[in-house]
Amino acid sequence: MAMPVQSLGRAEPRAPARLPSSPPGIAWRRLLVLGGATMLGIGATIEMSKVLDGPGPGMPAIILLMLFAMLFAWIGLAFINAIIGFAVLLRGRTHHLLEAGGRLALTTRTALLMPIHNEQAAAVFGAIEAMHGSLVEAGAAASFDIFVLSDTTDPDAWIAEEAQFLAIRHRIAGGPPIHYRRRHDNAERKVGNIAEWITRFGGAYAHFVVLDADSVMEGRTLVRLAGAMERHPDVGMIQTLPISVDGETLLARMQQFAGRIHGALIAAGNAWWQGAEGNYYGHNAIIRTAAFAASAGLPHLPGAKPFGGQILSHDFIEAALLRRAGWAVHTIPLLSGSHEQGPPNMIDSAIRDRRWCQGNLQHAAILPAAGLHPISRLHLLTGIGAYLTAPLWLAFLIGGIVLSLKAHLAGHVYFPTGHALFPHWPVVDPVRAKWMFVATMMMLIVPKLLAAAAFLRNTSESRRAGGAGTVLAGTVIEIIVSGLIAPVSMLTHARHVASILAGRDAGWSAQCRDRRHVAWRDAIRLYAWHTLLGVALCFVILIAPSLALWMSPVILGLLLAIPLVVVTGSARVGQALARAGLLVIPEEASPPRVLQRAATCRARLRSLDAPDADGIIRLAADRTLLALHLALLPAARRAGHARQDLKRATGRTKVAAVDALTDALAILDREEKLALLGDAGSVAALVALADGTKARRDDRSADAVAAQ
Repeated sequence: MAMPVQSLGRAEPRAPARLPSSPPGIAWRRLLVLGGATMLGIGATIEMSKVLDGPGPGMPAIILLMLFAMLFAWIGLAFINAIIGFAVLLRGRTHHLLEAGGRLALTTRTALLMPIHNEQAAAVFGAIEAMHGSLVEAGAAASFDIFVLSDTTDPDAWIAEEAQFLAIRHRIAGGPPIHYRRRHDNAERKVGNIAEWITRFGGAYAHFVVLDADSVMEGRTLVRLAGAMERHPDVGMIQTLPISVDGETLLARMQQFAGRIHGALIAAGNAWWQGAEGNYYGHNAIIRTAAFAASAGLPHLPGAKPFGGQILSHDFIEAALLRRAGWAVHTIPLLSGSHEQGPPNMIDSAIRDRRWCQGNLQHAAILPAAGLHPISRLHLLTGIGAYLTAPLWLAFLIGGIVLSLKAHLAGHVYFPTGHALFPHWPVVDPVRAKWMFVATMMMLIVPKLLAAAAFLRNTSESRRAGGAGTVLAGTVIEIIVSGLIAPVSMLTHARHVASILAGRDAGWSAQCRDRRHVAWRDAIRLYAWHTLLGVALCFVILIAPSLALWMSPVILGLLLAIPLVVVTGSARVGQALARAGLLVIPEEASPPRVLQRAATCRARLRSLDAPDADGIIRLAADRTLLALHLALLPAARRAGHARQDLKRATGRTKVAAVDALTDALAILDREEKLALLGDAGSVAALVALADGTKARRDDRSADAVAAQ
């Protein structure tokens, strides 16, 4: 199936304004949400102007007011969306795409795609085995195929993947076929990985489901999604709301609790007013293959990195291009059976956010693209705002400090010398400022309380989460700890933005998913500057005590930055709270069968695997694995990159100079091992070293080893 690169400069023909699967009254819904947020922002800005009122406020006050207007509009939209989400959750209706229910007699085929990059093979194939069994139980084995699409660049991880693939093929009989392939050219990363699958195999499947390396989805959920796609031919994508599970550290448990309780409220509100112009989170979504292939091929952005080149945050743009081509994009937030894992600590979260920040800032180049739906442009704008608001908040805080210090240190003359009808009031009104602080805090906290209230209405789920008392206690813990983390994240994100604006590229590294603690030395090294800024702000409060109310949450979070990183990244703290029944979600108290199976499979595979074993030694010791490895190599090696060819040649020279495999492994670097493992003749030479012989190192000897 062809997948042409799309143009951002033209879009023909123009997509219809309203699609058949769009819910009724969508224009009024958007007017209510966007209009309500606008009115809320205008009212708050007027009130803040009174806080800063004076005899002709100067330019600093005007700039501060403009910053406040932009930032409060961001908060206001989230607040109105939360109110709508609360109303939707109270109604408890099934999404209109699923009203007819799922059906087992699917008439089309769907592929499950799991792109991976240097992941733990046991965790990946444990999840694959669990989903395979769930599809069999759902009676849908004949309608699904499973593909593990590897972009792994670690040679030992590569062989571990092949070993797990070989084992799962021997262990499982029947059910959906499981396929594995590793790309030898990692161009375009995940985007290129999926595009390569579409161009090779896409024509055989009506739909495909994109999974992350930590995704686990229930078979009945996949059946319902495929059924919805069959019943609604105008739908190009359906995004589920993945629920974070298996969190061990305090941060991971907080995130999965907030996602389970508060995330449903946000997603329900978004789905209500976004309708057929929904968004894409990059995984746990089903996509119509022909629609995606024809309309979502991503171009490269002009210019150099970090703003030019490959688009890193591809998901928002792919959803926008699908909608531009006339395909509906829906989010179904209340469909159960979609799971993922979150980052275990603030350091790993910041590493991931650095890449996301660069990708989202690239969206500025996509905003003026021709033919995009206004809601799609709003999605791109919110993606930019998710990170750009951090330096704006920082600028707002600094501006407020400067104005307050100026008013405090300079004093104020209410009746200056000369004729004056009215007194000159101070530039900053402390009473109004306190009320604005209270109102702002309430707009941030009330949505979380509403989410808890909506969750508690479901007595079955609230009982599984420990009851009303523990849910409310968990909500309070999450509000307090996330409030302390917020200023730390603000500074980190502001630094990310500054780094990107300075021209530094984030690169692309594998995500850490199972770190159980953070060393104090790492926390001090990375977050000492946050603490120093907190100390500096303490002196500001000593000079101007009127700032204490506004600055106390920020200062406290910054002063505690280092212990916050350590404590929130601790599995011991997280598990202690779990034993106390706090931050528990229903899926943890009584896990769905697919999660139980995934945990069992992962534990079994980890116990049987040798994650630290050298890949070449494993091939030499297991001739069945060696034969599989050779069979999965390209029949004829394509012309590789110059660096790869150089590494292969260097590696061959080193191998030719030694008489034992252990000697070769001692002098080969990682890239050389990777290059040699991608060449059948080089693999044969390495195996010959393990056998104690110096056989000819060519493709014929590779065939002989495979036959043996």
